[in-house]
Amino acid sequence: MGKNDNDNKQQSVTRSVSAVSTERAEREERTGLTHECGVFAAIACGDWPTQIDIAHVICLGLVALQHRGQESAGIATSEGNCSPNFNVHKGMGMISSLFTDANIKNLKGNLGIGHTRYSTSGASEVVNCQPLIYKTAHGPMGVAHNGELVNSDSLRKEVLGRGVGLVTDTDSELIAQSLCRPPEKEDGREEVPELNGPDWPARIRRFMKLAPLSYSLVIMIKDKIYAVRDVYGNRPLCLGKIVPLNVGNLKVEEAKAEGWVVSSESCGFLSIGARYVREVEPGEIIELTRHGHRTVDVLKGPKSMAFCIFEYVYFARGDSIFERQMVYSMRMQSGRQLAREAPCKADIVSSVPESGTAAAHGYAKESGLEFTEVLCKNRYVGRTFIQPSTRLRQLGVAKKFGALSENLVGKRLVLIDDSIVRGNTIGPIIKLLRDAGASEVHVRVASPPLCYPCNMGINIPTHEELIANKLNPDELAKQVGADSLEYLSVEGLIKAVKHNRQPMDASKKGYCTACLTGEYPTQLSW
Repeated sequence: MGKNDNDNKQQSVTRSVSAVSTERAEREERTGLTHECGVFAAIACGDWPTQIDIAHVICLGLVALQHRGQESAGIATSEGNCSPNFNVHKGMGMISSLFTDANIKNLKGNLGIGHTRYSTSGASEVVNCQPLIYKTAHGPMGVAHNGELVNSDSLRKEVLGRGVGLVTDTDSELIAQSLCRPPEKEDGREEVPELNGPDWPARIRRFMKLAPLSYSLVIMIKDKIYAVRDVYGNRPLCLGKIVPLNVGNLKVEEAKAEGWVVSSESCGFLSIGARYVREVEPGEIIELTRHGHRTVDVLKGPKSMAFCIFEYVYFARGDSIFERQMVYSMRMQSGRQLAREAPCKADIVSSVPESGTAAAHGYAKESGLEFTEVLCKNRYVGRTFIQPSTRLRQLGVAKKFGALSENLVGKRLVLIDDSIVRGNTIGPIIKLLRDAGASEVHVRVASPPLCYPCNMGINIPTHEELIANKLNPDELAKQVGADSLEYLSVEGLIKAVKHNRQPMDASKKGYCTACLTGEYPTQLSW
């Protein structure tokens, strides 16, 4: 490759990183909340080489998880036990632009893992793209991680203290380095010799005891995949079965398994010919091979799990399943609960599309008011749109939404949003609706006020940036131009989540509400 080619390649990477940074800044301004990543894995059953296009399955699985991260993505595949290396493709940008037909054809394999990233620890750079691949004494190993280690500082000191250099500044590399070490005896003073090859479950257990949260992991070695969820169950992870195309409505347990998949969310399963089986339990280590899957261990954790409640409120796609209930139905229930707690004399109910729509339908049903669309979302907004003047910047919301004025003129409106973080978006929306003819605009928020930052993988602004720490609901309503503004209570949100849930293990229940209450599941990093 010549100098010009290298220069062009570097320029291409720089432009890509710049575009991603711009998109990230816009998304933070728009929502105030950003997630960090999603993980996906797939393995074919039966004889190898398989007829299942594993790389394509993973790519489609990642497309379904794209809402969890848009900075970078990657896929690594393995052809099996005799494979000395993994086939890998990863880079900055969206999945649709990264994975062409040619790229996917080069990702030959019978099993593989994938990742789509929004950075929490580690900069938005090519070197931090996952999956991270390592050459160990026993062959290649790949790791993809969703979450953030709360004791990363102590783990980093431990790794560096062993004389190990770190290539990235991500938590995921700390996980990989921990897995490269043989397990230790109970006193932690001596490593256990592995006479018959690496004991991967023991290595994973060792890491899990060192780091209680927060993570969901997929780990690939030559011919196996391990799915791991922290003992608090803070980050989501679920298991699915690839079934024959003609299976119809046959129960999932009765259908033949052509392969198995693991994903942060179940929303993409149907699009790849898979069926939802169950969630990975907190502390569980699942091993997947060509012969099927088995639980190799379940580490004991706290009495109550700490599943991130904002997965229900905002982060997960509406068609995903947690605790055997669909996220969309929980969001509708939160709207019903909001109508009971914060009723309003109005003519119509609507939402800030699309994140508040399910709750708005629930509010409308409970209150007996009509649900009417009042905002039309512009799906073709350029990511690098430049506002040329202060006046147009103040009207910035107009490039994202249009108002359906015929539905609004002279109406008293209840506008449902899923959350308010910095409070810099709702005001321009209210002005747009008033300019379109709404006589009153009452804001109802289908989650409690966010008051605390998150140290477990969610990029929530600082304490000072969160609007709920500056203004009470009446003050905020006055600032944004609403006739009234009320939030759902913490108790109401938990009640909505519990309404239809069916956890596999009744003893494993509970939610992390740290960003709402300041009560963190562990004090390791605070």
